[in-house]
Amino acid sequence: MDNPTLLAQLSALDAELEEGDITQKGYQKRRTLLLSQYGLGSDSGSGSARSSIPSAGASGPPGSSQPLANPSTPLQASAPLASPSYPQYPHYANDGGSYQAEMAPVMSATLGSQGSPSSPQSGDASSGSFLHSAVPPHMRSSSNGSNQRHSFHGIEEPMSSPQHTRNFSAASSSILSAPSAHSAPPAHSAPPPPLAPGAAPEFNFTQHYTPEFDHYDMPAPGSTSQQASRSNTMHDQIGLFSDFTAQAYENEPGPRGSLQLHRPESDYIPHSEQPQMARYSATGDGLGFSPTTAVAPPMLNTSDLPPPAVTNTLMPLEPREVPFAVYDPHNTNIAMSRFENIHTVLRHRARTIPKQQAYVVLDNKGKEQQVCSWEKLSLRAEKVAQVIREKSGLYRGDRVALVYRDAELIDFTVALLGCFIAGVVAVPINDLEDYSKLNYILTTTQAHLALTTENNLKAFQRELAAQKLTWPRGVEWWKTNEFGSFHAKKNEEIPPLQPSDLAYIEFCRAPTGELRGVVLSHRTIMHQMATLSAIVHSVPRDEDDTFDLSLKDRTGRSISGGSAGEILVSFLDPRQGIGLIHSVLMTIYGGQTCVWMTQATTTTPGLYANIITRYKATLCLADYPALKLVAYNYQAEPFATRHFQKKFQVDFSTIKLMMIDALTVDAEFHEILADRWLKPLGNNRAREVVAPMLCLPEHGGMVIAMRDWVGGEERMGCPLSSPSKDEPPDSGDESPVVDSIANGAGYSTLLSGPIMSNPKQKKEIETHEVLLDREALKTNDVVVISEQMAKRCDPGSYLRVGAFGFPIPDATLAIVDPENALLCPSNVIGEIWVDSPSLSGGFWSAPRHTETIFHARPYKFAPGDPNPIVVEPEFLRTGLLGCVIDGRIYVIGLYEDRLRQRVEWEEQDDELDQPAPQEFRYFFVQHLVFTIMRGLSKVFDCTAFDVFVNDEHLPVILLESPAASTAPTTAGGAAKQLDVAVLDSLSEKCMELLLNEHQLRVYCVMITAPNTLPRVFKNGRREIGNMLCRKDFDAGTIPCVHVDFGVERAVRNLPIGIDPVGGVWSPLATQARQEMLAHQEKQYSGVDYRVVVIDDRTSTPLNNFTSIVDLLQWRVARQTEELSYCSIDSRGREGKGVTWKKLDTKIAAVASTLKNKLKLKPGDHAVLMYTHSEEFLYALHACFCLGIVAIPLAPVDPTRIHEDVPALLHIVTDFNVKVFLVNSEVDTLLKSKPLSTNLKGSAQILKTKLPPVHNTAKPPKSSQGCRDLGFTVNENWVKQDFVALVWTYWTADQRRVSVALGHDTVMGICKVMKETCQMTSSKPVVGCVRSHSGMGFVMSWLMGIFVGAPTYLVSPIDFAQNPMSLFLTLSRYKIKDTYATRQMLDHAIATMPAKGFTMHELRNLMITCDGRPRPDIFQKVRLHFATTGLDRTAINTVYSHVLNPMIATRSYMNIEPISLSLCPKSLRRGLIYPLSPSDPLYPTSLLLQDSGMVPVQTQVAIVNPETCRLCHVGEYGEIWVVSEANVHSFYGSKDPFDDSRFRGRIVDGDDTEYVRTGDLGFLHTVSRPIGPGGGMVEMQILFLLGGIGDTIEVNGLQHFPIDIESSVERCHRNIVPSGSACFQAGGLVVVLVEVHIKSYLASMVPVIVGAILDGHQVVVDIVAFVGKGDFPRSRLGEKQRGKILAGWVTRRGGVVAQFGIRGGQGGLTPRGTPRGTPGLGTPAGSFYEMQEGGLQELEGLELGDRGEARERDDRSWRGSVRGDKGSIRGSYFADGEQTPRLEVPEKSQRRSTQSTWSSRHSVQEGWGYGS
Repeated sequence: MDNPTLLAQLSALDAELEEGDITQKGYQKRRTLLLSQYGLGSDSGSGSARSSIPSAGASGPPGSSQPLANPSTPLQASAPLASPSYPQYPHYANDGGSYQAEMAPVMSATLGSQGSPSSPQSGDASSGSFLHSAVPPHMRSSSNGSNQRHSFHGIEEPMSSPQHTRNFSAASSSILSAPSAHSAPPAHSAPPPPLAPGAAPEFNFTQHYTPEFDHYDMPAPGSTSQQASRSNTMHDQIGLFSDFTAQAYENEPGPRGSLQLHRPESDYIPHSEQPQMARYSATGDGLGFSPTTAVAPPMLNTSDLPPPAVTNTLMPLEPREVPFAVYDPHNTNIAMSRFENIHTVLRHRARTIPKQQAYVVLDNKGKEQQVCSWEKLSLRAEKVAQVIREKSGLYRGDRVALVYRDAELIDFTVALLGCFIAGVVAVPINDLEDYSKLNYILTTTQAHLALTTENNLKAFQRELAAQKLTWPRGVEWWKTNEFGSFHAKKNEEIPPLQPSDLAYIEFCRAPTGELRGVVLSHRTIMHQMATLSAIVHSVPRDEDDTFDLSLKDRTGRSISGGSAGEILVSFLDPRQGIGLIHSVLMTIYGGQTCVWMTQATTTTPGLYANIITRYKATLCLADYPALKLVAYNYQAEPFATRHFQKKFQVDFSTIKLMMIDALTVDAEFHEILADRWLKPLGNNRAREVVAPMLCLPEHGGMVIAMRDWVGGEERMGCPLSSPSKDEPPDSGDESPVVDSIANGAGYSTLLSGPIMSNPKQKKEIETHEVLLDREALKTNDVVVISEQMAKRCDPGSYLRVGAFGFPIPDATLAIVDPENALLCPSNVIGEIWVDSPSLSGGFWSAPRHTETIFHARPYKFAPGDPNPIVVEPEFLRTGLLGCVIDGRIYVIGLYEDRLRQRVEWEEQDDELDQPAPQEFRYFFVQHLVFTIMRGLSKVFDCTAFDVFVNDEHLPVILLESPAASTAPTTAGGAAKQLDVAVLDSLSEKCMELLLNEHQLRVYCVMITAPNTLPRVFKNGRREIGNMLCRKDFDAGTIPCVHVDFGVERAVRNLPIGIDPVGGVWSPLATQARQEMLAHQEKQYSGVDYRVVVIDDRTSTPLNNFTSIVDLLQWRVARQTEELSYCSIDSRGREGKGVTWKKLDTKIAAVASTLKNKLKLKPGDHAVLMYTHSEEFLYALHACFCLGIVAIPLAPVDPTRIHEDVPALLHIVTDFNVKVFLVNSEVDTLLKSKPLSTNLKGSAQILKTKLPPVHNTAKPPKSSQGCRDLGFTVNENWVKQDFVALVWTYWTADQRRVSVALGHDTVMGICKVMKETCQMTSSKPVVGCVRSHSGMGFVMSWLMGIFVGAPTYLVSPIDFAQNPMSLFLTLSRYKIKDTYATRQMLDHAIATMPAKGFTMHELRNLMITCDGRPRPDIFQKVRLHFATTGLDRTAINTVYSHVLNPMIATRSYMNIEPISLSLCPKSLRRGLIYPLSPSDPLYPTSLLLQDSGMVPVQTQVAIVNPETCRLCHVGEYGEIWVVSEANVHSFYGSKDPFDDSRFRGRIVDGDDTEYVRTGDLGFLHTVSRPIGPGGGMVEMQILFLLGGIGDTIEVNGLQHFPIDIESSVERCHRNIVPSGSACFQAGGLVVVLVEVHIKSYLASMVPVIVGAILDGHQVVVDIVAFVGKGDFPRSRLGEKQRGKILAGWVTRRGGVVAQFGIRGGQGGLTPRGTPRGTPGLGTPAGSFYEMQEGGLQELEGLELGDRGEARERDDRSWRGSVRGDKGSIRGSYFADGEQTPRLEVPEKSQRRSTQSTWSSRHSVQEGWGYGS
């Protein structure tokens, strides 16, 4: 701009403004008109045009007499402020210079619309907001709008340091135009050299501040009058508040006051380790339901442009300005803008009004306890600062904790101001009783100094000693009450101030209970104080007094008399929040006298009013609870207040503002407070005096809205109410009346503009409350009801809501949808977001949450644009939900206090033929609480919240009731008994009340005793913490004594199968799956046929041998003197080996004894009860030689005689056992007195004859072998129908399952195992555990003979004592294939280090599983034995079944286990749907691990158990197997159903007969690069799900109890590991839980029900609890499901509490609560009353006699697949015990036998003695 004419005209215009001939508004208009004539629009002044356009003569701004600094030396003023550069922050790394140069045009274009003259941030800088003047000159931004940082240390940071930049808010009026000739060049162009450590200069204000720039109303050289914002406040702090820790401060030796900055490697805590504050967390975390604000809303489809409802949004309200300056109330010649910080103001107060009272502290009776003058306050604070400087060794910016009680206000203020003066950061701690909080704050802030008083220190020491706690480490404690006052020596000046960047850190608890530190800087404090002072100053005075209050005497004091400054009366906590702001900071800033009292004074009627009258209070700071108590006391006893003290007649005429700290406005109480308390007691402005303040207790307590008379609301950019008739029209330039008298009678602007008279205060007639439609609020809509309509409506149909007022000056406010960060329309409830320089910049040491909460970015959609647009500026998320009506803020409640619930109906989108988006209704906690407290008696207090379970929000109500208390009525008396009927009635009434009043369908009501719910401190008062209650609810720790559910109404999205009655195997459901999978292949495996099996030593076909006896004779002949068997002791030493020849002679000797001495004949039964030794081998093969049916059994366990003895006697009876063959150890055991007595007594009761016991340990010596003595196998014995061996399996319930094996089956099992595991004679075999049946039997007694290899025996007893013995054996003999169980591996991992042996040679460690493999076993074994060289592909699982010991195995697949994540929702419908990690449902998936491939000579088919047709790929079915290793029958069973299991035929297959396992599973094809050259090889893998008999069917969907139990056991820490059982009985789903602690079990019920509902979409019917140790378990620690069910049905299971969930289904109503223990619910003894159709069938069960029990022992247990009423799923009954019998209903009996299937007959896994 080089037009001389324009420059001359602008200079003349500036002169007119300077002389006061024109107003600010007129100046703006004329200047804009002048620029437009020369083709320069207002965009050239988008910043401060007077900064960018030079005035004539290059003079300073109008109203200033100082010339501008020389532009050629721009850094002259800031040169002494140079400092080391700030640490580099890679997370926010941006080059300051390049970023500024590239982004300035873009930002100017973006904010171009905001630069219009009508916009508050545009135009002349002299007309800007008054808040800019609260910024020291050296901290103002340069005219180019750079993001240059400044420091309170008097150090200017070089711009070369990378930093995070953000756009300034509208309140900041950031100038983004190009630099003018008078502005300083960017600081990064010539950064000053950083100082060396320890070289920081001593801070002195006189060094850095020249007199001509001492006043705030003058801009500093090279800077403009840009307003300060919260953004700039944040930039002044270290690292964008990204890490407020002492790690940035290096405490190196240096001069006092120096600040050393250091950036260590671990400067920041990783985001993953930051403490999480989950107010706006994702939907799934359960604590909140709002996404993070860092993510923009999703774009709309290009074909779907945003609708008008989305684009018609309410834009952020523009900030208001204050048209007058703030002066010192004690001397109006002194502008408050001249003070940089609060401690400068303190020194000013001590100098000007030294003797005036600053603080008066009253006791509970209203008597003065302490009084402190300004001089005394200042001297004590100076003394504290002196001691800190000289003796603490702290550096500037270090943190100091302040530990004081609320009554120690003066000591606290002295310590706080002392920290300010000394340049350290104060950390107030207001909860002295919470040691964990104190320790956390000291540790987080790295505070090594704590200031307190002597009384506090003694009390704290006593408390720590009582609780046996240790003192916080590394903290020095000082007693400031002993410091005294500061006294300067002769010729000694007051020490210079050393301000730090930060003033103090205020810690408060988030709604979730987490501690968060909010950082407040000195700059922010001065902004806050200037704003509040302007609001207080704007209060209209009483018009009855016509005397001009602006008249002053020579000293500046008011001639009108009265006290100079305000008198504040407060009882709020002065150590935090709004109490700290008003009682400490505002008191000093405004020169007020603070009269503080405890809250107890409000409980005495009349005392509070007397204090107000006595001290002539002008300002009162209070909260609703105390004011309600005071006002209601006055209503009850007015004379108690009026005549409280005859000396002082109550007079409230002096009160200017009754400031009430609140989050919501109680409009009804305002009427009572104003009309029935304030006005009758002398205040004529009662309605105007009541001023609720909207504060942010979580963010420093700053006020963001309250009633004020500042004006400027017409510039906020939102519609306002119509002006009153008396309001004069706007006259343009004439708006402020120019006053030519430049004295104290007028007010100058903060920018030293012309003097303006005090504007006339119009009396406000607008209402401050509205009536909102309740139904509209449920949909977040704002519908205002007129008073006329309200008279015709039901009072319950609308809600009376009061307003806080306009946003505070200089604040930008927006209403945003908290779910998607979109700006809300004007008629919609949203979250209040605010931006102001008066707000804090962030959290301490929480960069992630600082960015998310304090720098949230709202979005909007423009018409015709599907892309969301970012809306400037950045905001602070307050968490408050409300709206803006006529520019005023109306708050409905907190975000956490809003409940949501899905509507009951579902709408259909007709155009897309799809379900419409989910529709919710919203409810606020305070409205529900009001309804409950008004409508229910016996309720002490209550709260509500919702939990996110099963993809819907379920409301939970918590009630505190005296009826739930068990406290004795008299001291020392007995505990009061709970009246369960009253509690039931209370919970039911609560549900009905909320349903009728609010249409809220309550999910759960929990009742506790009074004052037991978690509480938070609010202004020193304990209130129920809503989010803390929710946190404890999720953890199951609420001290609840009663719980009631309303699942029928609340839970609406339970899935239902295709055939709810028939289940997943019904024809209808099967047909639906087949149609869906019609194009998929059928599920059956291939077969690896091995007709000939060759011996590797002799090349002899082993299939030529028909029995193991013949093969043994051949080995004896070919390998006569080679080792066949050898025992290993516990130390790993070999015993005396047995050669093949000796083995033959030993067998012959035993066989001779059996035949000749015991007279046993072929077909007789003999029980073989041996320990793990060669004696068992001799007896077994002797039986084979003689045709005796061998029944191997484990020795009787002396600790479980009650189980083993009846089972043994039943075997004797059922199988007609002729003899017990034992060795010496077992013989001694059976002859022991306890066992022999019990055995004989039980035999007499059962009328069973005990067979003789024969010890075979010492048979007669013989030199002849079996063939020599004629002990050979008869040809009839090798036929299929001849039984050579009986394997007896025991379930966890001690239920017997016996299977018969012929010689062909024995040879077939050996053949399959040899070929599959590639076993040869060169590698020995090891046998250890489970040697009486299954894989352990085969490996110990058969495979060594079959392959011709030596077998080493390790005793299970030795393994239990020393697991190393087994692994040393494996290593020493280079074992290639071995066998183990998961129990023995768990034992080895827990007790043995993997040292001293290697396992390089081990290629196949087979881990047997009779059910679903544990996914964690592979990782545990691999990690533990990694140092031994065990190959990860050698760890293999084997699917072992009672009907085939090896159906599938992973042996020699040469790949790691294959994991598959299945969709649980599909699995319940019979479908297999694998999920990938990127799938949204992946976190809820069911993880499975494969069971391997089928071995040789084996084929597996997956068959539908109902239709007997092959299943398609994509569904699961029953596993059918055909193999040479299959057994042929259940021994002794004559049940046709059992026989049919061995003759399964596939309808759509050939005539092959399959064995039906009764287990569910599926085949899955995978490809792995294991072929030659890394080629891909396809493999068919079998996955096992569980047994059919173990499943539970609900609503036609199938569930596996193991999955439900897993969810239950993970949901609460009080549940014993593996301590839950889920079963279905009588049509009810029952969960039985074993717990450690038996108290308050009702609090666990919602957690358990919610875990099952969320994970499995099942609502259980009954939850019962037993104490630890009352859960029946096997000797291996496995749950005995049958006994658990039997005990529950017969009420003998030790149930201590039981709760019914479905009140309407099953008719469960508790009879009572157990006495003496609160919270146990219903006792086992009283059970539940049953209505029709409930558990009547179970209660009427008859106990079966012994014969019935024995008859069923040999048969597989059968359970109805479809889950008809009366069937008990998963029940196993103990053999030999009197057990309940349940007859299958006729409906199930009429079904085909194909529709009912057995559970899997699991092999009892275990090791150790008796296994």
